[in-house]
Amino acid sequence: MTAKEAIDLLETFRAGKVSREKVLRAFQTAPLVDLGFARVDTHRALRKGFPEVVFGAGKTPLQVVQIAAKIFEREQRILVTRINGEHARALRRRFKSAVHHQASRCVTIEKSPLPRRPGTIAVLCAGTSDLPVAEEAAVTADIMGNRVERIYDVGVAGLHRLLSRLELIQSANVLVVVAGMEGALPSVVAGLVSKPVIAVPTSVGYGASFGGLAALLGMLNSCGSGVTVVNIDNGFGAGYAASQINALSSGGL
Repeated sequence: MTAKEAIDLLETFRAGKVSREKVLRAFQTAPLVDLGFARVDTHRALRKGFPEVVFGAGKTPLQVVQIAAKIFEREQRILVTRINGEHARALRRRFKSAVHHQASRCVTIEKSPLPRRPGTIAVLCAGTSDLPVAEEAAVTADIMGNRVERIYDVGVAGLHRLLSRLELIQSANVLVVVAGMEGALPSVVAGLVSKPVIAVPTSVGYGASFGGLAALLGMLNSCGSGVTVVNIDNGFGAGYAASQINALSSGGL
C-alpha cells in the first residue's frame, strides 16, 4: 500500500464506504514476512511510495517467485530486476499478468497501473550497446507511474543526433543519461538543459574503460552543472531516483 493508497482508503472510510475492520486490517499487517531465505518488507510502499523491488541476480527462480508472491498478496504491482530466462519463465507461469521486458532484464507484474504523473522523464543513451541499462531505467520509471520518453543512440560521436531531439530533451522534468566508453554524454546534456541530470556509466567499452570505471570517473568529474551519478550499470537506481524527483512536481505522491 502506497501513501496515496492509504489516504484513499481513509477517505473511503470517512465517506462510510468501507468498514472500520477492513481499515484496521490494512494497517495492522506486520511490516515484514520471514520466508526463511528472505525477510520481505511489506511496508516499503507505505514509506517509499513503491513496493520492495526484487533483485533477481543470485536468487533461484523459486526464491524470486516466492518473494514476488508474498509482495503481490498486499500490493498492486511488482518490479523484478536482473532476471534471466529461467526467472522470467517461472514468473510468467505463476503470474498471468507478468510482462518480461527482455531488453531490460526485468519483469513487471501489475493488478492495476499507477496513474501517470504530470511531466516526463527522458531516458537517453549514447549507443545501442547501452540499451539494457537504459531500458532498466525506463521500465523502472514507467511502472512507478511516470511518462517516459526514450531517446536512444544519441552519443557524442554524432552530436547532430542529440541536437535533433533538443526540444523533447529540454521539455523533460528530469533526465537519465546512460553512456559507456568515455562517458561524455551527460556533461553535454547538462549544458543544454535546466533540469536535473542523472548520469549512468555502463561497462561498455574497450580495455582501458576498465569495465565502466573510465565512464564513472568521467561523469564524477563532469563540468556540467546539475549532474549526479549512480553506480556502473545501475539503470534501476537512476530510474527510481528520477521518479522521486518527478514526483516532487506533483505533490510528492
